[in-house]
Amino acid sequence: MRKGIHPENYRLVAFKDMSNDEVFLTKSTANTKETIDVDGTEYPLVKLEISRASHPFYTGKSKLIDTAGRIDKFKNKYAKFKK
Repeated sequence: MRKGIHPENYRLVAFKDMSNDEVFLTKSTANTKETIDVDGTEYPLVKLEISRASHPFYTGKSKLIDTAGRIDKFKNKYAKFKK
């Protein structure tokens, strides 16, 4: 492997699925400003809209998550193209 091209700041980071509040830990270099306490230890926090815990492909359940009115925004934006 080539030297000096890979980041050196790998650390444990907590990723939180905001649709179902599941938290999982993994190593990452993601920069964050927020932290979360998991089992008495503080970790940097990355918030996710969807993860393996809520994605229909992995859960086998089809459910609609419209956290920010994205479907309505899409329909309003493209309503002018209807014939």
